[in-house]
Amino acid sequence: MPLPVELCYDVADPYAVRLSIGAPSTPSVDWVFARSHLLEGVRRPAGIGDVAVIPRHRCDPDAVRLLLRTRTGATLLAARAAMVMDFLRRSEALVPPGTEHHHVDLDRLIDSLTAGSE
Repeated sequence: MPLPVELCYDVADPYAVRLSIGAPSTPSVDWVFARSHLLEGVRRPAGIGDVAVIPRHRCDPDAVRLLLRTRTGATLLAARAAMVMDFLRRSEALVPPGTEHHHVDLDRLIDSLTAGSE
């Protein structure tokens, strides 16, 4: 069944991507996972835990599959491989892989983690 899905990348959280799944009449559900899993997953199976990325297969060479797991079940989504590759190229233009640490504001991160602990 087709669902509105959006992949998002934010330089402020350079290690992560967000997959937003929604229907017109409901709020979206967001899954945040490592960009490196998506990068690796277009070539070979990647990811452990809640999100796994499964590359193109000869049965469906135009799709990258995302397996989303919860304690109560799992969902398999298929995304157009060209769309995923375009998204990755755009994210890499913003923050090349291996340079993510240059884009992390550690002071802000520490402040947010310690907020209210005084």
